Amino acid sequence: MAKAVYIFLLLGLCITLFSCATYIKETGKASYYAGKFIGRKTANGETFRKRKLTAASKTLPFGTRVKVTNLSNGRSVKVRINDRGPFVKGRIIDLSWKAAKRIDMLNAGVVPVQLKYKKTK
Repeated sequence: MAKAVYIFLLLGLCITLFSCATYIKETGKASYYAGKFIGRKTANGETFRKRKLTAASKTLPFGTRVKVTNLSNGRSVKVRINDRGPFVKGRIIDLSWKAAKRIDMLNAGVVPVQLKYKKTK
């Protein structure tokens, strides 16, 4: 009986902690990159691959998982930050070609997006 109580309390604590996770939402413009960057090293040392779900951010820590939603059509993709950029005023994220394709922005090139990610310490 006591073991069941401890398990119940531990389960309740876990649910409370996970349900209290703070998410940050940010809006701005997204672009994408491929071409001459394919095969080059990203800022965190990985080799850039256009067919991976990755992205560049000026401020988010490497490894941060970000949900990117194209506000023009509602399509979303989850990416991992592994590079720095974009270095164009007004843009908040640079997506890999595959991520851009998933949210149907290849023809537009630049689209309004919402980013959603967990707050880091």
